[in-house]
Amino acid sequence: MEGNNYDLEERTARFAEEIIKFCKSIPLDEITKPIINQLIKSGTSQAANYYEAVEAESKKDFIHKIGISNKEIKETKLWLRLIAHAYGPIIVQARKLWCESHELNLIFFSIIRKTKHNLKIDNCKIDN
Repeated sequence: MEGNNYDLEERTARFAEEIIKFCKSIPLDEITKPIINQLIKSGTSQAANYYEAVEAESKKDFIHKIGISNKEIKETKLWLRLIAHAYGPIIVQARKLWCESHELNLIFFSIIRKTKHNLKIDNCKIDN
């Protein structure tokens, strides 16, 4: 659907890998464990949903799956903030990951906006 998908596929997969590596470096306790679990889920699911979006059956399906990726990456930003608060020594690394998640959030939002715009144009062409 969108051009240059491979680069974003790779970028989302690498981000997911970095999240896993990051989470492995944090000591588990009653506070960090549930945050890490949530961070792993959202930080890896954004990539899985993007991969699904690339194989979408329609533009509407594509928008839906990219929307899920966007929600997951936004959730990842929250969990990164919370884990940095719960375990201070990883704050620098958490900020780097937060910045990447923020960029992915902006990319997903832009893709959604452009695809919705193109879908409206396509619908107008069909109606005319």
